[in-house]
Amino acid sequence: MAPAPARKPTKAERAAAGRERERLAREEQQRKDRRNGLLARWGVVVAALVVVAVIAFVVVDTVRGRVPDAGPAPQGGNAQGGITLLSSTDTAPTGTDAVDVATLPGEPAAEGTVPEGITSVTNGPLQVVAYVDVNCVHCADFEARHSEQILSWLDGGEITFEYRTVAYLDRTSSTEYSSRAANAVACVADSAPEVYFDVNQRLFAHYEQGELDDDGLVALAADAGAGDISSCVEDGTFRPWVKYTTEAAQAAAVGGTPTVYVNGEVVPNAVEDLETAVQAQLDARG
Repeated sequence: MAPAPARKPTKAERAAAGRERERLAREEQQRKDRRNGLLARWGVVVAALVVVAVIAFVVVDTVRGRVPDAGPAPQGGNAQGGITLLSSTDTAPTGTDAVDVATLPGEPAAEGTVPEGITSVTNGPLQVVAYVDVNCVHCADFEARHSEQILSWLDGGEITFEYRTVAYLDRTSSTEYSSRAANAVACVADSAPEVYFDVNQRLFAHYEQGELDDDGLVALAADAGAGDISSCVEDGTFRPWVKYTTEAAQAAAVGGTPTVYVNGEVVPNAVEDLETAVQAQLDARG
């Protein structure tokens, strides 16, 4: 027996099926629209975050490039950007109130010229002046090797020891560590000079452990007994001072760190020969 022929849908059924297809198509389009809208919104959010990040980078980079040329000097700071220790706990009381890069020579001195403020002392303690950078490995070696002897000479009244802390190595640091650390030790010199020598030693001893952030610099100073220098560090109070010291050293043709002068004469290899150079001068005095 032959099968019965398939029943053709009625006009009403065909209309209903058409409406269902249209409904399903509309729902599918709505889902696509929602997906596209969500992706678009996330795209806007991501783009906004990228813009914010770029702006933040530019602002930080711009601020770093806008350290003022003029600013206050820390307690005991001198016209060459140095701070002189008279003993392990005392810095020289005389100094300058403010510095300005505009007062420095426009042209660098000839190579081999002795920088200003460095002289041969015939009476009283020998003058020792050291150009150092906190982020300098050779400076860390210099301090590790000679700090105890420097301390002994200082407290014995045999020498004065002047730090001229520069920021030559900011170019190797994404955080301008040389400048930030130099600012921190200037903060200590200004508010707690009695631990200035100790803080310098702690900073150089930390070299192998890497750069400190601002909180780390504040904590290191506090551990040495300097009190709270957080506002000075965060505000960069003595960043102009660091800039001035650095540019004064460059103007004086100081090529690297450590560069050390003993009683007016440069020590060719200060890491190795500081003690020999100082002792020779002391012996010459009888």
